[in-house]
Amino acid sequence: MQEIINKNRFSIDELIKLLKSGGDNKSLLFNKSAGIKEKYVGNIVYLRGLIEFSNICSKNCNYCGIRKENNKIERYNLSDNDIVKTAQFAYENNYGSIVLQSGELQSINFTKRITNLLKQIKLLTNNKLGITLSLGEQKKEVYEEWFNAGAHRYLLRIETSSEDLYKKIHPDDGMHLYKNRLNCLKYLQEIGYQTGTGVMIGLPFQTYEDLANDLIFMKDFDIDMVGMGSYIEHADTPFYKYKERLLSLQDRFELSLKMIAVLRIMMNDINIAASTALQAIDPTGREKAIKIGANVIMPNITPGKFRDNYKLYNYKPCTIDNASDSKHFIEEKISLTKNTIAFGEWGDPKHYFKRISKI
Repeated sequence: MQEIINKNRFSIDELIKLLKSGGDNKSLLFNKSAGIKEKYVGNIVYLRGLIEFSNICSKNCNYCGIRKENNKIERYNLSDNDIVKTAQFAYENNYGSIVLQSGELQSINFTKRITNLLKQIKLLTNNKLGITLSLGEQKKEVYEEWFNAGAHRYLLRIETSSEDLYKKIHPDDGMHLYKNRLNCLKYLQEIGYQTGTGVMIGLPFQTYEDLANDLIFMKDFDIDMVGMGSYIEHADTPFYKYKERLLSLQDRFELSLKMIAVLRIMMNDINIAASTALQAIDPTGREKAIKIGANVIMPNITPGKFRDNYKLYNYKPCTIDNASDSKHFIEEKISLTKNTIAFGEWGDPKHYFKRISKI
């Protein structure tokens, strides 16, 4: 095992061995990834205030709680004023960056709305608040418009790099094409975004080989930032019927930590988020991820009365916390990991600047 983890490029078989590691071998892996994190990105954690401004979605992903055909949730859409006020809260509380996230919509009105919001937030914060978008697949010209309006990061999770598995977790309705997802990621890189993606870990039908290929995909795609976490089932989705064939929540959690650790070894200078899904399984899940390789936390600062309705999966945590309490709680928790929160910083991934210098 020691010989394997001293590499930064692995074969499929080596990756599978790392992902299946336990006991002393798992400790070796986590110690190695923690050391690489400290060396290349430092024991620093960057904040991204997460604003889940709408759960209205045009897509019908088989695993997602806010899928279009789920009639059991209350739909909401924050006003522009509420979104701007929440962004102002993040700015005044020194978050450094925010993430604007919603269900996936494609329309002229939606495009213009986001453009106007970006311009308002940039003006209000004197261009000092970093902005990440996570708004799904769009046309290239839409991504360009938003980039020019002030967004500089975009997170578009591939969910799985296996085309066969991708087809299983999405309906065959012409709106969920693997090739479109890849093209959108390429557009984002071409435009100049700090480009992020991620996968779900522990999906029905997913194999260790699939996960190993996910890691290779992110390395080969030269991604700048990653948000990945455990798949957690939602009772009001088609995939809930497979709940009995899933790994236990704890096994999915451990596998997610190992994915983060291996990716940190493979891509030492990217940003890796400690996902909320980890905290849904283990109250200290995000802190454990930070210890072994993650360097980004996304506190939920969505106004509290809406938070419970942006439920992509069961057991979503922090739906009743207020934004101010959440910040103080995270600050206390991060201090226990021997990491420091970089308040007021955008926290751009070093990898991005290396990547664009080659273009």
